[in-house]
Amino acid sequence: MKTVKLFEYDIADITSKEALDNALRLIEGNRPAQIVTINPEMVNYGFKNEEFANLLKSADMLLPDGVGIKIAINILGQKVNRIAGIDFAYKLLAECEKSGVPVALIGTSENILNKAVENLKKSMPDLRIVYTHNGFFDNPEEIYRALQSAAPKLVLAALGSPKQEFFIQNAKQYLKNGLLIGIGGSFDVWSGEIKRAPVIFQRLGLEWLYRVTTQPQRLKRIFPAMPVFFLKVIGKRIGV
Repeated sequence: MKTVKLFEYDIADITSKEALDNALRLIEGNRPAQIVTINPEMVNYGFKNEEFANLLKSADMLLPDGVGIKIAINILGQKVNRIAGIDFAYKLLAECEKSGVPVALIGTSENILNKAVENLKKSMPDLRIVYTHNGFFDNPEEIYRALQSAAPKLVLAALGSPKQEFFIQNAKQYLKNGLLIGIGGSFDVWSGEIKRAPVIFQRLGLEWLYRVTTQPQRLKRIFPAMPVFFLKVIGKRIGV
């Protein structure tokens, strides 16, 4: 798989179709695998947390989810195709429906999770959802054991980063094979509780701007995270 370097991370330089094909191969592999849809906030956290940085480096595929990742790689003189995690995960579920792959969904509130499942089943009636659990739990060991029993081949965890990535890293120890992916706020959109940015915003890579205008509380996540991220990118570009 072709990759480009962003700091110490190997970011997949592939098309959406190639990413989907790679994910399907990982689902049918003989070991548990992890895909991370990486964004600037994750990179920033990796600067501060060595354990998280090592987790990112050990992932089977780092997909350039955030538009900030694509811009950063452009600044460093290379190019990648942005692959939005929410779209990638939805297409992957559609492929799983076709082949009868068992799926587990973990995260968000019980109400939103149920609505997301209901909507997914409307568009994918044959999707095999073998396990679900909301994102509010005190004992993850119980969830890991339940996953072990249900034996899904695809696990989507919407717990927010870095919690979902660490959860997945631990959950892998309980599964013989399959693919696990953290998908952030995707369940909120699939449930219909949160409206996705209009297509024009998506095409221009300005989904973040739409989310900030409709959910001002997100400003705390973006600032100062984004300026810090790009200062580091520019510093690397000029060799500082």
